[in-house]
Amino acid sequence: MQRIPCPERDDWRATAESIGFSFHTIGGERYWDERAYYAFTLTEIERRFETPTAEIETMCLELVGRAVSDEKYLRRLKIPEAVWPLISESWRRRDASLYGRLDLSYDGWSPAKLLEYNADTPTSLFEAAVFQWTWLEQAMERAIIPKRADQFNSIHERLIEAWKKIGGGKHLHLTGMTDNVEDGGTLAYLQDTATQAGLKTTLIDIKNIGLASDGRFVDLEDRAIELAFKLYPWEWMSQDTFGAKLAAAPTRWVEPPWKAILSNKGILPLLWEMFPKHPNLLPAYFEDDPKATSLGSSFVRKPLYSREGANVTLVSAGTTLMEQQGPYGAEGYIRQALAPLPSNSDQYAVIGSWLVDHMPCGLSIREDENPITGNTSRFLPHAIV
Repeated sequence: MQRIPCPERDDWRATAESIGFSFHTIGGERYWDERAYYAFTLTEIERRFETPTAEIETMCLELVGRAVSDEKYLRRLKIPEAVWPLISESWRRRDASLYGRLDLSYDGWSPAKLLEYNADTPTSLFEAAVFQWTWLEQAMERAIIPKRADQFNSIHERLIEAWKKIGGGKHLHLTGMTDNVEDGGTLAYLQDTATQAGLKTTLIDIKNIGLASDGRFVDLEDRAIELAFKLYPWEWMSQDTFGAKLAAAPTRWVEPPWKAILSNKGILPLLWEMFPKHPNLLPAYFEDDPKATSLGSSFVRKPLYSREGANVTLVSAGTTLMEQQGPYGAEGYIRQALAPLPSNSDQYAVIGSWLVDHMPCGLSIREDENPITGNTSRFLPHAIV
């Protein structure tokens, strides 16, 4: 892995806006950043990312199977008892998963280490699937990168194929907080991939979903919502006004309720317990577990529920290196061995390894001056050279 500075395209902003990438700049600061790219070898991609990602996904699915059969796992994850039947039933039905993203720390020579699994509502999808591929093609044409470069990126094609399997002739509703620029962009992109797969679709803000007298969720035209993609976390849905109605409603959700298990950072100590010393896992424990002391005075403290690095604390040799504020932590914390992100040109980079229909199919890289990746951390493209 190399971080290679390179010239940016003069027209990249116009190109971004022409294909719907409107959030390339956030708060006046660049989010998309092509002043450098990360270069990998094909062997590195296959051995360090593709194979381990598939293996981690298999381990995670084994964990879900255990959790729905043994309530002690759900208790340790602090998942509310009221939603246990919803989760268990969705797993027993084998409700389909569309996609997810593993966040990995990789130093260029050791095995990549799992930091967390964005299993429920991962974003940065459009820029990973589409815009970094556009960069690759144009960067080769303009001699910015080697002409025979490639990219680990079949996300777009796999999304279309996955929708064909998931759709089943149903009308697809896509929902979330559509007034959020990034969420709205992600929903619009997924709507486009579903349309390309032949599905009829409707985009609706989650606050506009209604409940009919017969217990069905409906859209603004009172059309029953049979199949819904939601860019909205399960822990929020279960607590919202209609949360108690989820189990009785016939709607099938993507991501499915069983993904509530994998979106919880409590899976990190559970995976370590199930697969101790696995080369792609870091030692991790629930904070109230006496074994957590085995991590010593260097660790990362994470809440069970957290997004965009909120309420994460890095501690090294007893000293707090970095702490992000946020609204999470009431359900408890885990501690994970400290695996500092590699620093290149004073930038910390985290690798996002994408899965569609459980298959590894692409990489994204987020970079920041601070070692906790947050919502405004920049997205850099990658290439196989």
